[in-house]
Amino acid sequence: MRLENKVAIITGGARGIGRAAADIFTREGATVVIWDMLDEGEETAQSLRSQGRNATFMRVSVTDVPGVEEAVRAVLEQHGQIDILVNNAGITRDRTLLKMSHVEWQQVIDVNLTGVFNCTKAVVPHMVERGYGRIICTSSVVGVHGNFGQTNYAATKAGVVAMCRTWAKELGSKGITANAVAPGFIRTDMTDAMPEEARKATIALIPARRMGEPDDIAYAYLYLASDEASFVNGQVLGVNGGQAS
Repeated sequence: MRLENKVAIITGGARGIGRAAADIFTREGATVVIWDMLDEGEETAQSLRSQGRNATFMRVSVTDVPGVEEAVRAVLEQHGQIDILVNNAGITRDRTLLKMSHVEWQQVIDVNLTGVFNCTKAVVPHMVERGYGRIICTSSVVGVHGNFGQTNYAATKAGVVAMCRTWAKELGSKGITANAVAPGFIRTDMTDAMPEEARKATIALIPARRMGEPDDIAYAYLYLASDEASFVNGQVLGVNGGQAS
């Protein structure tokens, strides 16, 4: 029970990697609050509760600052503490630079970068007051190496790394760590929608010769959220099967 008596917020926790994290965190004793805009968030929470776990769902858009702040107040009112924030919510609007619209650029920036800022900004004052906190942000292998057709997405995932390293310096003395996980090619709804040939071509670049599973990333979140990672701060944990680009 590595997260016993801990309260964790997981953004984008309705499905995919976020759902896997909610499953593993509750299995390890945490109370998990799923923030998402998808109705599946309630289904995920109900499924976990049916197994005797502590999970609730709140409909929260990470782009809505007043909504995020109100959600933080509600979590504190119900649970009295927030120990872990997993900034997992993210979207894609893939297109080459020549074809990408300003709207597609801004949509991804708003969710993947500004959304991380919004949630962390709202939660951190409470963590500072308690002298404890774990901030975990989802970056990507493309935030390190770039990727064709993902100017917006790669920019946000690189920005997340820079924010975590900055927060590590600002908040480390206050008992708070901030780290990023950089997934590689993971089996999710987004990758399932890819053409089969594109999927095979990407897998061929991975030394492990397979796609990652949501649990592979969720276990990385678990490590960074646990007491075992208390001296890990401002780092980027690559979980990509050896994929370099």
